[in-house]
Amino acid sequence: MEVIETIVIQDAEVEGKETVVSSVDTVKIKTEFIWTLQATWHLVNTRLEMDQAFDQPVCKKKKLWETVAEKVNAKLRESEITDVTVKAYECDLKWRNMLATYRKNAERAKKLGATSVHWEFFNAMHEVLGKNREEIEAQRRAKLSGTRVGKAIASKRFTPILPTPPATAAAPCPASRPPQDVLQLYMELQERKMNMWAQQKALEERKIEAINNLAQAISSLAQSNS
Repeated sequence: MEVIETIVIQDAEVEGKETVVSSVDTVKIKTEFIWTLQATWHLVNTRLEMDQAFDQPVCKKKKLWETVAEKVNAKLRESEITDVTVKAYECDLKWRNMLATYRKNAERAKKLGATSVHWEFFNAMHEVLGKNREEIEAQRRAKLSGTRVGKAIASKRFTPILPTPPATAAAPCPASRPPQDVLQLYMELQERKMNMWAQQKALEERKIEAINNLAQAISSLAQSNS
């Protein structure tokens, strides 16, 4: 049985053995954050709770990830798991890896069924991320139903316009495109528009982030000159 999963490093305790740890190793252990299973669950729950904020067309992802890190650290302090705090970029990187694993498992579930997925975080992530995909699809269908083509097909009153054959034509007229082909073509065009909008959205976010960084650099330069 093939299982797609991420590797989560858990705390390990060795009993009955003496271990010699140098001061350098001690500093390294205290400053390096280790993603335990519980810490990973805190990240997943926090990020999913803030999914709508991350999905806004214009938002400062850096500030949002700082908020995620603060919430995860607060939950870890409550459980007294570790005194090492997780950074915003570590949360971002960990989530990107988990998102890639989720997508692989989602494809597997689509082909082989949900019972073929044994990743412990899949159900929690799919409950939120999967619904978002369904909502996007529902919005696309709603837009289609509001058009003349969609209304005509829904009421079964769609009649394709057939070409007028010439009076002297002996050969039969070519068959017109069926209504379902027209609908499929329209849906593909709508899908392309949505993809173009997503790319434009990502480009605008990069522009805004670049402008903010430039403004901060100019402000810092002005303060240092003064």
